[in-house]
Amino acid sequence: MKPNHLNILSLPNNILIIFPSSPSPVSLASLILSCLSAMEKPPELDLEKHKAIRILGKGAMGTVFLVHDISTDPTARSPFALKVVQRSKHDADRRARWEIGVLKTLSPPDPALQHPFLPRLLGCLETPDLLAWAVPFCPGSDLNVLRYHQNDHVFSPSVIRFYLSEILCALQYLHSLGIVYRDLKPENILIQHSGHATLTDFDLSRNLKKKPPSEILADDKKVPNSLPQFTARRKHRLKFFRWIPVVPDNKYNYALKKAKSARVSPVRRRKLSFSNEERSNSFVGTEEYVSPEVVRGDGHEFAVDWWAFGILTYEMLYGRTPFKGKNRKETFRNVLTKEPKFMGQPNALTDLIGRLLQKDPEKRLGYHGGACEIKEHAFFRGVRWDLLTEVLRPPFIPPRDDGDLTTEVSPGNFDIREYFQSSKAPNPKSMPPSPLSDHRRNVSFTGY
Repeated sequence: MKPNHLNILSLPNNILIIFPSSPSPVSLASLILSCLSAMEKPPELDLEKHKAIRILGKGAMGTVFLVHDISTDPTARSPFALKVVQRSKHDADRRARWEIGVLKTLSPPDPALQHPFLPRLLGCLETPDLLAWAVPFCPGSDLNVLRYHQNDHVFSPSVIRFYLSEILCALQYLHSLGIVYRDLKPENILIQHSGHATLTDFDLSRNLKKKPPSEILADDKKVPNSLPQFTARRKHRLKFFRWIPVVPDNKYNYALKKAKSARVSPVRRRKLSFSNEERSNSFVGTEEYVSPEVVRGDGHEFAVDWWAFGILTYEMLYGRTPFKGKNRKETFRNVLTKEPKFMGQPNALTDLIGRLLQKDPEKRLGYHGGACEIKEHAFFRGVRWDLLTEVLRPPFIPPRDDGDLTTEVSPGNFDIREYFQSSKAPNPKSMPPSPLSDHRRNVSFTGY
């Protein structure tokens, strides 16, 4: 037998890669990228240089601050969000490290390769008492607050289609990495400076066995104008109404022709939806979004995200979730036994919701073909998936004027360490609870 020949590739920082002779180009590229990602560590933050402007939210696990670097950004023109967790809290250390690990996975060394609808880890720090990590600040608040400020507290079908398309792309990318999100709800969908959506809070996610390559890559074959990479930039920019043309060629369009205006009303920046009640138990899930297989204890996989995707769509359309009961027991009974109720004539949007809210996960839209199966639904017909990031005027763009940041609290006078050390921590200013702060209830499931 001939001896196996080995090749050695030298990388920076004295790292050597040893691999068999004649590896496939794809395997070699994947190996090199993995090593480079491991080498790239997020910047180390310094609490002495980073001061809080205000509190963005509180939860059972940690507190989110709006922070700026007093040395490089003394006027707080480019603040970011810093999530800080006290390590003394039960299970907080493990959960915090898990979320940091997920964010590292989602943050490639080259920022140009960052997924447009998922957050990037800007840095992290660790002290004997605290764990903290920074992500970009999203001034548009979350989708729950944005919906609440609309007429009748609902979105038009056009707006729903826009946000669902971006969320769908984000979930598709997570699933391709073997990550099931498990915490999809309006409060966890933030609006970036650009007006595009991004997911947040990954402490409830977990790794599962990846879908077969045929399912992960099927979108490239079935939807040729998908979003395969995120660095492309076109010379032209699109307004919101141009990214999806009117397609009057399916049986549902008659019900969508009378859609409301595609523009979304502005939201005051103070109206954030974080509160102790709303996020106090996000690790264990939100009962109105829990899938039937989780309630039954049957075990679950990526299809739980498609169920939550259906619940989210229903809430965006009607302003409420479909199975909410008077108490937890009734809510779970409704999840297991009741069908969602729709108003008006059937249309592509209600058909999408019905297919996503199948009690049997194997009959649920997306179970077999993943996100590409959902993209082919009639509701998304005409969507230019490759142009999502090119939309210059999304339904809502946060105002550029950052007056709230400088008028309510002077930059740099809020020490994070002192906040946690003081037994009489100052109450956050201008932080009223979400109008629906008592709307959510969280529930614990073993192994969920």
